[in-house]
Amino acid sequence: MGALGGRERRWTGLDRLESRNRPPRSLLVALVLASITLVTLDVSGGAGSPLDPARRAVGEAFGPAESTVAAAVRPFTSVPAWFRSKSDLADEVRDLEASNADLRSQVELAGFERNRLEQYDGLTTAAADLGSALLPARVVAVGSRQSQSFTVTIDAGSAAGVGPDMTVVNNDGLVGRVLRVTRSTATVLLIVDPDSTVGGRVGSSMEIGFVNGSGSLDQAAGLDLRLVDDASVPARDDTVVTWGSSTGPYEPGVPIGRITEVYSSLREASQRAVVEPFVDFSSLDVVGVMVPSGSTSDRALIEADGTLR
Repeated sequence: MGALGGRERRWTGLDRLESRNRPPRSLLVALVLASITLVTLDVSGGAGSPLDPARRAVGEAFGPAESTVAAAVRPFTSVPAWFRSKSDLADEVRDLEASNADLRSQVELAGFERNRLEQYDGLTTAAADLGSALLPARVVAVGSRQSQSFTVTIDAGSAAGVGPDMTVVNNDGLVGRVLRVTRSTATVLLIVDPDSTVGGRVGSSMEIGFVNGSGSLDQAAGLDLRLVDDASVPARDDTVVTWGSSTGPYEPGVPIGRITEVYSSLREASQRAVVEPFVDFSSLDVVGVMVPSGSTSDRALIEADGTLR
């Protein structure tokens, strides 16, 4: 009984200790009511809340400490963001460099593309002036000087409807005629070649003759014109055009050039004229092959009325 009574006193002592450490229930109720009262006063007060002075005092007391702590830890908290920013900036720099390179390339090619577009536009005008369909092509190679021939290779062949002896022009005038073709390319003999002979007609007198190549790409070197009628004297600044036929190597009426000089030979009793070609053979790019209207081709044709088909 004595041991049992001691155990009861020990448990009773523990209960009293816990009750002393536990806050009174009335205190908790008072704190809750005070909180609700403060919130109600703050909300109902609006801009002029009675708690503003207290809030301001707390802010003034703890604000400097918060700023000091934030400034102290900012270098550590900013390290991950700094690495992310540096990586982002490096990516932006690479993107800007690529964009600048692309813009630079566009600016550098602007003149080239503009000139090529003008040449294509010129072919539509030439087709209407000549009354013939034209097959557009580009010069992709120039013949070797070692062969002593003046030829170029164009990127149109039999698959495009090109055949031997077809007339080749550009937006300025006569370029030459097709010598041979493959499926995808063709070789063109230029009228400046020494072995080239083109039947020419003087515009004002309609006199006919033969225009021979000078063996030079320089326009100033000119072409050599000799008329069939030795007594006929061509006039300077006259235009010379082809007098070929639709079945011959040169279509009729294609502009060749302009007469710049006329020479008389007393021994041969003949006239020789120098013809400056309209075409600048040192800068050939876009050309047109004269083909029958409605020809089958692997690319668009410029019809005689200037439309594409």
